[in-house]
Amino acid sequence: MAAALLARVFSSLPRPRYILSATCPVDKWFSKYVSSDNRPKKPLSAYLRFFVDQQPIYRKQNPGLGILDITRKIAFDWKELPSSAKQTYETAAEAEMQLYKEQLAKYKAQLTPAQEKALKEEKMQKMEKRRANIKKRKLAMLGKPKRPRSALNIFVAEHFQEAKGVSPQGKLKYLFDEWKKMPTSLKQAYLQLAEDDKVRYKNEITSWEEHMKEIGHEDLVRYRSKRQILTERTKK
Repeated sequence: MAAALLARVFSSLPRPRYILSATCPVDKWFSKYVSSDNRPKKPLSAYLRFFVDQQPIYRKQNPGLGILDITRKIAFDWKELPSSAKQTYETAAEAEMQLYKEQLAKYKAQLTPAQEKALKEEKMQKMEKRRANIKKRKLAMLGKPKRPRSALNIFVAEHFQEAKGVSPQGKLKYLFDEWKKMPTSLKQAYLQLAEDDKVRYKNEITSWEEHMKEIGHEDLVRYRSKRQILTERTKK
């Protein structure tokens, strides 16, 4: 159990994006793992150029204002800016956009079909990750209860600070080993806390899902509850 948890923790740690195998031909590896990091970056719009220029000035002149208020003030001033004053930013933006289009055309022209496919897959993965992050933030804003912790999770959280080990990974390994050696009698307190947390989660998630249905967020309800909703509607 401890080994499996350790592997799961290690798998979530930052690591190099791509690892080139010694047995993998370079051209095959590149065609498969080409990254969009080399793609020409889209230039700033005229307004964003104005924003970047003005933000330091506005912050210096208005030290008490928050970033949101400064952003609103800059947006208002851009709207009121005479066309002649905007022209400088618009001309620069148009010139960079033309250069960007030329660079993008060259970039796309040198891609192989395999690289194009890899880039499309990378784009899809980024979109999925972005959607997942948006949903995660939405759930947090709506107060979704935290999932129950396991006995091992509770033990690790309680003893992590004083655990032996230089790195977080070292501390985790030490605690997993300690948990593995711990007698069942000593684990009992953590097992009971985990059971209590399951009850807490069950009660909180049931109440939360009922509230989500009431306010029109059935899309955030667990699959099992969605099926129950459909059954209830069929009976009506």
